[in-house]
Amino acid sequence: MTWFALIAAALVAIALLWILPALLRRPAAGQDVRASASNLAIIRDQLAELERDLSNGTLSRQQYQQAREDLERGALEEARDDGDHSLRPSLATRRTALVLGFAIPLCAAALYWQLGNPEALSVQANAESGHDFKPAEVEAMVSRLAARLEKSPDDATGWTLLGRTYLVMQRYQESANAYGRAAELVKDNADLLADYADALAMSQGRNMDGKPLQLIERALQIDPAHGKALAMAGSAAFYRKDYKKAVAYWEKILQRADPKSDFARDVAANVEEARQLGGLKSPAAAATAPVIAPATAPGGVASVRGTVRLSAALAAKADPSDTVFIFARAPQGSRMPLAIIRRQVKDLPFEFSLDDTQGMSADTKLSSVSEVVVDARVSKSAKAMPQSGDMLGSSKKVNVGARNVAVVIDAVVP
Repeated sequence: MTWFALIAAALVAIALLWILPALLRRPAAGQDVRASASNLAIIRDQLAELERDLSNGTLSRQQYQQAREDLERGALEEARDDGDHSLRPSLATRRTALVLGFAIPLCAAALYWQLGNPEALSVQANAESGHDFKPAEVEAMVSRLAARLEKSPDDATGWTLLGRTYLVMQRYQESANAYGRAAELVKDNADLLADYADALAMSQGRNMDGKPLQLIERALQIDPAHGKALAMAGSAAFYRKDYKKAVAYWEKILQRADPKSDFARDVAANVEEARQLGGLKSPAAAATAPVIAPATAPGGVASVRGTVRLSAALAAKADPSDTVFIFARAPQGSRMPLAIIRRQVKDLPFEFSLDDTQGMSADTKLSSVSEVVVDARVSKSAKAMPQSGDMLGSSKKVNVGARNVAVVIDAVVP
């Protein structure tokens, strides 16, 4: 910021040095001499004309003398004016110079204040200074913040910032302590309670039993649609093998999430796993079952069947316990699965059947399209989003209702 101010001041000074001297400058010596010489020549011509008029008798001696005195008086006044006024600027010129001297810097500052971005100077300065803080510097800053908060224990914002910082630094117990101090000062804040529960669960080895779960429940009482609290509540129910409740929590997230986002795909995969483990069906599928179920839909409309197998070249790279996702998606547009099932490598080759009962929501169903592509992916991380090293395969584009669809897993995600 200091350098910018100095440079800006220098540029304004240059502008003033360019403009003001032109207004305040005295006429050049050459110009004065040329003007005086011109005036003198005119007076001489007039005197010569008077002499001729006197010689010709056109003027009397008295008239000649009076005219000569008038010319001499005019020449003296001209000389006095040249010496007194022409060599310095007029009062109006000096006023103009004074106004411009003040107006140029003030207008430049006002324009930058209105149209510029003073904050960008600080951001740019920080970026150019390469503020890649070293661990020791971060520790020092965190220590200073902690020391300041001990002297100002009622600073809820400061305690929240300290808790978030400790969480990023993986100092979970200290993070939980800081969030606890903030929660004592700020009541009924769902965001704060969810973050507090997260830090406390991490300090207990990712265990949400006990107080973390109580904090999550309090957060959901304040905001029943709180995303982080719903995700954590679903995870806690899943680990308790309460799959029905886990699905209920996670489906609330899907109702608000962008169906095309990676986050929605991850949550949808978790929902499908919980449904399979709990033997549950989608409420949307149950509502539409009389229309699309194979028993009432001749020819298997709204379902796709086939076989997934792992190529011999990749068989040695997969473990029997690796997860296999098998799903149908639209050939164009969103890659959100319209129906998905989850198996393991040890189940391959596997004869699959995909239909609306395996849909993720009422808006993403197999029966909503006429053509699909069936994908199969081996995931060592068991995550819904593809990871480097995953193995995958895809079918050709097929009509909904197709049978004997072949999917060979024969490629590796780079």
